[in-house]
Amino acid sequence: MKPVSLYSKDYKVDVNHVDFNGSLKLSSLFAYFQDIAGLHAENLGMGMKTLYEEHGVLWVLARIRVDIVRYPLWKEEITIETWPQEPNKIEFARDFLVKDAKGNILAKAVSTWVIIDVINRRLRKTESIYTGYPPTLKERAIDCRMGSLKPEGQLELVYERTVRYSDIDVNEHLNNSKYVDFIMDSFNLEVHKKYRTKSIEVNYSNEALPGDIIAIYKDKSQLNSNIIYMEGINKKDNKLIFKTQIEIEKK
Repeated sequence: MKPVSLYSKDYKVDVNHVDFNGSLKLSSLFAYFQDIAGLHAENLGMGMKTLYEEHGVLWVLARIRVDIVRYPLWKEEITIETWPQEPNKIEFARDFLVKDAKGNILAKAVSTWVIIDVINRRLRKTESIYTGYPPTLKERAIDCRMGSLKPEGQLELVYERTVRYSDIDVNEHLNNSKYVDFIMDSFNLEVHKKYRTKSIEVNYSNEALPGDIIAIYKDKSQLNSNIIYMEGINKKDNKLIFKTQIEIEKK
């Protein structure tokens, strides 16, 4: 297939991808983003298999922000569009739009990806795999700056979660969509019945591997502004695994 600037794919929301309300789970949306990003990377000659076999590197999601207008529903047909920006020395930027059957925008996302060495897990420069894009779209799905998340108040332990078989992906580490499940599981069902996530930004700081125990902390000092900050710490070495900021709203 000829390389394209914008890649799109239709999805039908499956029953396995919705929550108790019949709405698409946030983690499922992240899984869709991962799927279409991988397909477009293949179209651009930088797919997972090519990177692994020819360059000895892996794609890793470093940061992402998602703004939700409306959550797709069970059996609903949606279209996701994605396009990259020109990379810098270390990072690849990629944007996403989610649309309903009438073309209305349901969600927007911007993301940053890096490549790491298969053996030593260290960052590699983009020039080691980048061979050029078709003319890129300059439009961004969200006009924002990512990466400056930090707590404003006291962090309180919510719960601890062990990384298990069902949480890992082909890279044998905690999949980026599973982080979102860990985050959403820190709220009880009553909270999920009353509120929804309007916006979420996640910074992925370090890998989490099978057997790692992740302690998840929450800062609710900005709750009056509908903002919640969270982070996950690996109990094995006390390293930061992720940090996130969520904006919630009443249903």
